[in-house]
Amino acid sequence: MKKTIRLSLIAASVLALTACNQEAKKEQAEVKLDTVEQQQAYGIGASVGNFLNKDLADKTEIGIELDQALLIRGFEDALAGNAKLDEEKIREVLTELDTSVRTKQEEKAKVESEKSKEAGVKYLADNAKKEGVTVTESGLQYEVLSEGDGEKPVATDVVKVHYKGTLLDGTEFDSSYARNEPTTFPLNRVIAGWTEGLQLMSVGSKYKFTIPSELAYGDRDLGKIPANSTLVFEVELLEIQNEEAPAQ
Repeated sequence: MKKTIRLSLIAASVLALTACNQEAKKEQAEVKLDTVEQQQAYGIGASVGNFLNKDLADKTEIGIELDQALLIRGFEDALAGNAKLDEEKIREVLTELDTSVRTKQEEKAKVESEKSKEAGVKYLADNAKKEGVTVTESGLQYEVLSEGDGEKPVATDVVKVHYKGTLLDGTEFDSSYARNEPTTFPLNRVIAGWTEGLQLMSVGSKYKFTIPSELAYGDRDLGKIPANSTLVFEVELLEIQNEEAPAQ
C-alpha cells in the first residue's frame, strides 16, 4: 500500500511539473543531451513520464478522471510549503483512490469476463458445425491440418511441440514459432485441453484445437488471456521424449 501511495504521489508531482514546464518549453528551442548527466536527468523524467501516461490512461479507461489543474496546484502549493492537505489526509485520500481503482478494475474485469464467456459459447457452437471439426465428450474441438504416422503420446509422456495460440479475435498471445524454438513439457502439467488434445495426435501431425475456457484457464485473468477465454491453438507434435522436462 505504501508503495502504491508513493507511486501515486510521484505520478501527480511529475504531471504537475510537466504542466508547469509547458510554457518554459515553448521558449526552449531544444533539449541539450550532450553530457551523460543531462541524459540521465532526462532519462529519469522520460521514464516516470511514460509510467504516468500509462497510469492516467488506465484510470481514464476505468472511469476515473483526475483534475489536472488541481494536480498542478497541489504540486505548486507543496513546493511553496503551503499544502492545503496535511500528510495524514493525503495518505487517506490516496488510499481511497487506490481502493476506487481496484473496485473499478474488478468491475471491468467481471464485465469483460462475461463478454468472453458469451463470445466463447457462440464461437464454439458455430465452429462445431464446420466441416472437418470434431468435438470430443469434454467439449474440446479439433481439426486435423496434417496427419503424421508416428506414435501417440500418453498423459505421462514428455512431448516436444511447435505451437501458436490466439484469442477468438485472432490476437496472438503466445507462439513458439515467433521464438523460433519448440517447447518441451510433460503432457500432464499443462491445461486440460492440451493434455487431452495432444493424446489424439501422432508424432508428425499438426492439429488445430479450439479449447473452451473450462479446459483452458477458466476464470483466471492472465493479462494477455482474459478470464473465461476460449482459446485457439495450432499445434505440431514433433516428438515424444523419454526424459522429463520442466513444465512451460
